[in-house]
Amino acid sequence: MAGKTGNTEETQDVAVNRQAFHDYFVDERLEAGIVLTGTEIKSVREHRVQLRGAFARVRSGEIWLEGMYIAPYEQGTYMNHDPERIRKLLLHRRQINHLIGAIQQKGLTLIPLRLYLKGDHAKIELGLCRGKKLYDKREDVARRDAERDMARAMRRG
Repeated sequence: MAGKTGNTEETQDVAVNRQAFHDYFVDERLEAGIVLTGTEIKSVREHRVQLRGAFARVRSGEIWLEGMYIAPYEQGTYMNHDPERIRKLLLHRRQINHLIGAIQQKGLTLIPLRLYLKGDHAKIELGLCRGKKLYDKREDVARRDAERDMARAMRRG
């Protein structure tokens, strides 16, 4: 019988939050499910998602994702979804308790790093992040420029 074997499901990136890597140090990453409506998952499959400016917040013992934009589905009817509604994230209680403890520390926040499809389900990769200072961002830019210059010099021979 043909079927899925183990944990070898393919993942397909839908959206990546590159701004998060510029603005934050990522201390820890974890995978979470996301509760979507029918028209939302159809828009996600069309890659019509924006993660820039999104963040996760704890409310009454649950994790909620705010600021993520999912474009309205073009073939949707009057029942189409609100593009910037707050969406619930699906995590185990142990993971939620760990995140609540970490967020209460100074300067840590939950930022969505990427949204991807894993099998038939939409998943979101959350990062437990610390904000970068301006000089940290400058160091990153200088390091990238130096690496680019070295790569050019190596290509020239």
